[in-house]
Amino acid sequence: MTNTTFLDAISEEIVRHYRDSLSTITIILPNKRAKVFLLEALKKQLDKTAFAPEIISIEDFIQEVAGIRSCDSIELLFEFYTMYLSVTPKEQQQEFELFANWAKTLLQDFNEIDRYLLKPAHVFSYLKDIEVLKRWNLQPSETTTLIDNHLEFWSKLPEYYATFYSHLKNKGIGYQGLIYREAVDNLHYFSEALDGRKLIFAGFNALNQAEEKIIQQLLFNEQAKIYWDIDAVFLNDSLHDAGLFVRRFKKEWKQYTSQPFEWIVNSFSQEKNIQIIGTPKTIGQAKIAGKIVEQLQEQGQSLDQTALVLGEENVLLPVLYALPDSVDSLNITMGFSSKNNPAQILIGKLFKLHTNALQRSESSYTFYYKEVLDVLTNPLVEPYSNASKVIRLINQNNITFLSQKKLMELHPEASELFHLLFDRWDHDILNVLNRLSSVLLTIKSYLGNDSEEDKVAKTFVYSLFKAVNKLITYQERYGQIDSVAMLHMMYKQIVDLAEVSFEGEPLSGLQIMGVLESRVLDFENVIITSMNEGVFPAGKSTNSFIPYDVKRELGLPTYNEKDAIYCYHFYHLLLRAKNIYLLYNTESEGLDAGEKSRFITQLEIEKQPNHKITHQIYNAYLPDKAYEPVVVPKSEKVLNRLKEIATGKGFSPSGLTSYIRNPIQFYHQRILRISEVEEVEENIALNTLGTIIHGALEELYKPFLNRDLTVENLETMLKRANMEVEKQFREVYKEGEIRKGKNLLAFEVAKRNVFNFLNEEKKQIENGDEVKVLALETSLERNLEDARLPFPVKIAGNVDRIEERNGKIRIIDYKTGKVLKNNVELKDWNGLTADIKSDKIIQLLCYAFMYEHQTDGKELEAGIISFKNLKAGFLPFGVKEDKNVATVITSEILEAFKTEIITLLQEILDAAVPFEEKLA
Repeated sequence: MTNTTFLDAISEEIVRHYRDSLSTITIILPNKRAKVFLLEALKKQLDKTAFAPEIISIEDFIQEVAGIRSCDSIELLFEFYTMYLSVTPKEQQQEFELFANWAKTLLQDFNEIDRYLLKPAHVFSYLKDIEVLKRWNLQPSETTTLIDNHLEFWSKLPEYYATFYSHLKNKGIGYQGLIYREAVDNLHYFSEALDGRKLIFAGFNALNQAEEKIIQQLLFNEQAKIYWDIDAVFLNDSLHDAGLFVRRFKKEWKQYTSQPFEWIVNSFSQEKNIQIIGTPKTIGQAKIAGKIVEQLQEQGQSLDQTALVLGEENVLLPVLYALPDSVDSLNITMGFSSKNNPAQILIGKLFKLHTNALQRSESSYTFYYKEVLDVLTNPLVEPYSNASKVIRLINQNNITFLSQKKLMELHPEASELFHLLFDRWDHDILNVLNRLSSVLLTIKSYLGNDSEEDKVAKTFVYSLFKAVNKLITYQERYGQIDSVAMLHMMYKQIVDLAEVSFEGEPLSGLQIMGVLESRVLDFENVIITSMNEGVFPAGKSTNSFIPYDVKRELGLPTYNEKDAIYCYHFYHLLLRAKNIYLLYNTESEGLDAGEKSRFITQLEIEKQPNHKITHQIYNAYLPDKAYEPVVVPKSEKVLNRLKEIATGKGFSPSGLTSYIRNPIQFYHQRILRISEVEEVEENIALNTLGTIIHGALEELYKPFLNRDLTVENLETMLKRANMEVEKQFREVYKEGEIRKGKNLLAFEVAKRNVFNFLNEEKKQIENGDEVKVLALETSLERNLEDARLPFPVKIAGNVDRIEERNGKIRIIDYKTGKVLKNNVELKDWNGLTADIKSDKIIQLLCYAFMYEHQTDGKELEAGIISFKNLKAGFLPFGVKEDKNVATVITSEILEAFKTEIITLLQEILDAAVPFEEKLA
């Protein structure tokens, strides 16, 4: 046999022997995927039209022999539960949710026992004896209820198996192992019914006992032929896992004493270019795979002869994004999990939303805002729900919990989709499932056929729609799901098993496939990702009740045999390839970490003379600097905007300190006018708390403006304080919850701060202070004219309080945070506007500058009252000279301040000075 592909060789052989009778043969392949490739290979061999042979997978063939339909794992679980209830005393019966946890493992063991034609009674007796020995065969007086129940479970296994087997057989359905066992029992009748039809088995490697028995019997009857695809390198090396199974078949099958063993090839030792490439993370492998595809195209290589084999399915989406635009056709022949796509995430969020609403209170049916927003912002819902107004209202009004009725009131023009998503669920499981089905159908109707994104989204939605409809069928038939929580659990199990199938043209373009889909196929260029231990090969798994040593003794497959199967698949991919790229993750830590696959090491150690092996490590490009500060030059539009601010609304003290803190922040907020995204404030933020305290004090003092404050005035305020703080909370925090949790604490803190402030004020008046409040929350502004500036600049801002105290004018700024005396004391004018630590001084002097001409010759002070440092009282701005601090703001101080502010404004308005980010 030459170095042509296996399917070409099979086609040539078939046409040579059955050119005029192709329709009388059946070709059995390891999987369904290879059928279309084999038909194409057969076409190339024929020079005239002919009826094609029947081509089926081994599983379909076994079902045909057995005459039993295969059922999926979820249906199997329901059927098993029905049987379990019929043979288990009522007092010992478990809820479906508990039952499902162990039943899935037990069904896998039933499957293996049957596929390998073992005697079930012997296996289960063996297992029970092991469990008894583990407890040293305790006397009845020494056991516990738990031990008794455990041993009871093992003693019931033969009954579970026998009853379930009969139950399924009577219904004409079965799991894979049952079908295989029945196929062996039915083989005689099937063989007689073949009536001259010839069977050809092609491209097999590992066979279970049932498959072996069936194929050997058909070979003995001369009703079948089998063609292996094994290389001499693997077959002749007694330690090479790729030839583990075929070596045994060649040695043990009796027909090979008189018949030739077909086919042994010599392809692996031929010339190959093997590149082993290590790179960190999955995304790195995806990008390199895309780069390799691009290089192959540039070299003139045909993508029809290129396979991109993904060791892990989660690499698929990164790979699709990494492929070059020049790839105009590709075919994805692999099952992609239904998990973690927008449709599945949406259904999961709906379960969470309604399950929690049911648990909170069925009467009020209340939703948590985050769960509502999770649904409304899902990419499959947001464009079609017309709910932007609802999202805005929830955020603006700080609605943390809202009833279903309230949600509908927020959206009076709700669409059908909105109602399907948020109408209340009841305990009728079929109603819930039909609602989910309608949600998916409605979303599907919105999606078009034009964009690739919509096509992919439709594929995901359809996959989920099938899964939900499957659940509807099972619930109608069995009725075992009795709560939304159990339904959610069953849904998650189905989604774990459901796969998304992508449509494509299998014979043209780049072939993207999983490991199992690559069986029987040959390509010139092969790229394999995720070549790490634990992935390729998959490694140990112990999802079975049967211990490892028992499996070995009984001839059941263990992880050793599974590794050998992976080994064959890997080496078969390399068998006829000329250019091979093996990608692995170099990360040794993290979730997707792992060491390099042993298969790569084996390739290097057992290197063939004609193999050219190169090893490269690709690391992400690391720039000399981790981060370059953002620099924005001042364009004409930016300068116009600065002039607009300077001559219009004016620069506020907070705006100026924002520039000092970070010019880029100033650029975003003042020039581009970008505000922060409005979100629900679930816990009261410090700035909101400050707004509430400011508002409460303003309302309390407002009736006593421009009057000498008295002790009686303060007592009146103290009586109103509680009510006023609550009123401010309602106005500022809107519908946010303030009666529990952190918000209740914040509410109490606000009340305490206002009370403490008023009591301190009362004490000072009792001690003889004469106080007249002149203004509250008032706006001030003043133009700063100076030859050093290109034009007059307005300074404007809001002052919390202006008062006359004991003959002096006082400007007061309230701060909810902690401020100390040294934060408002100035030691040196130099560098005042360069250091953000001086922000409070700059604010106070700005207020003084704006108010200077309204003092009527009275002395002026400006300072801070810190609610976290109320004991310190009024903290005035002061200039420190030696040990003395001058707190009166004179015209000389304001002149010196103006000089510093002008320097800062010159920098802000200078076209040559860009906005440059300050790094912390």
